[in-house]
Amino acid sequence: MEVESIKVMNQDIVKLDRFDGNNFACWQDKMKFLLTVLKIYYILDPNLQPIEDHVTATDETQPNAKELERVNQERKKSEEDELLCRGHILNTLFDRLFDLFTGMKSAKEIWDALEFKYRAEEQGTNKYLITKYFDFKFIDTKHLLEQVHELQVIVNKFRALKIEIP
Repeated sequence: MEVESIKVMNQDIVKLDRFDGNNFACWQDKMKFLLTVLKIYYILDPNLQPIEDHVTATDETQPNAKELERVNQERKKSEEDELLCRGHILNTLFDRLFDLFTGMKSAKEIWDALEFKYRAEEQGTNKYLITKYFDFKFIDTKHLLEQVHELQVIVNKFRALKIEIP
C-alpha cells in the first residue's frame, strides 16, 4: 500500500532538470525540496543516528516483542528510504555524472561527493565575480546606462549569493 502511494505521489511531482555540473546550488535546493516533500531528506542528515543493533530486554532473557518489531520496522523503513533517496539523486544526474557516482552505495556518500566537488567550483566562480566587481570601471566610450546595468547585474549576483559588498 505504501509503495502505491509513493508511486502516485511521484507522478504528481514536477520532474527536476537533470544536473549536468552547472548551477549546483539551484539543483541542490530543488533536490532538497523534492526529498523533503517525499519525507526522505532525513537520510542526508549528518546527525542521523544509526538504528540500534540490539533491543533492551524486559527481563534477563527475552527482549520485548513490541520493541523488537518497532526496531525492525524502523530499520526496514530506513533501508527503503535510503534506496529511494539514492535513486532520486542518481535519477537527476546527467549520464556522465550518473556513471561516475553510481558505484557509491549510500545517498549520503553521493550527496557529500557532489557537494565537495561543485561547492569548490562555485567558490572559484564567486572569486571571479568579486574580482570583476573590483576591476569594474566606467568607460567614456560606452553608454552610461549600459555600464550601470552591468554593475547592477554584478551587484544582484552578490545579493543572490549573500555576499556583502564593502
